[in-house]
Amino acid sequence: MESTFTYFYENYHNDLYQFIFYMVKDKETCEDLVQEVYIKVMNSYDSFKGESSPKTWLFSIARHITIDYFRKQKRKRKRISQLFDWSEKGELIHDQHPLPEEIAVQNEMIQTVYRYLNKCTPDQRSVLILRYIQSFSIQETAEVLNFSISKVKTTQHRGLKQLRKYINLQQQERGDAL
Repeated sequence: MESTFTYFYENYHNDLYQFIFYMVKDKETCEDLVQEVYIKVMNSYDSFKGESSPKTWLFSIARHITIDYFRKQKRKRKRISQLFDWSEKGELIHDQHPLPEEIAVQNEMIQTVYRYLNKCTPDQRSVLILRYIQSFSIQETAEVLNFSISKVKTTQHRGLKQLRKYINLQQQERGDAL
């Protein structure tokens, strides 16, 4: 059991951490979700049939756990919004955590892309992170996301188109469009 954990940790931990971090953009949440992934892997490794690579299997688990996290957050926000009367003007609550791009990225263009990833659909964001940040092949991305190869290509194309649109709008607003 320990050797299984060691294998996954030594070979994929940094990529796994990055993948989840780019999805949730919060260090503590990311660490919690990574831990959940490892627990799930350890509990279900005996049922791993080897139909995909261990890396693909791991990232598929990570994706499902991250999606479950977002679903729980959505339900929680809905319950909270029902408890309060948001029509009253009140003091705004500001997040005290630094923005992920302030922590993780130095290059201005990468910061821009990173910022606009949030405007993409979750599927587009997953494909773009796996393809361009994690350097997964189209085949690996399809296996992790349980998409067809053509869906990965289409989703990637639409995600890139969406990013270009926002970047061009930003450049036009700043006056440095070509």
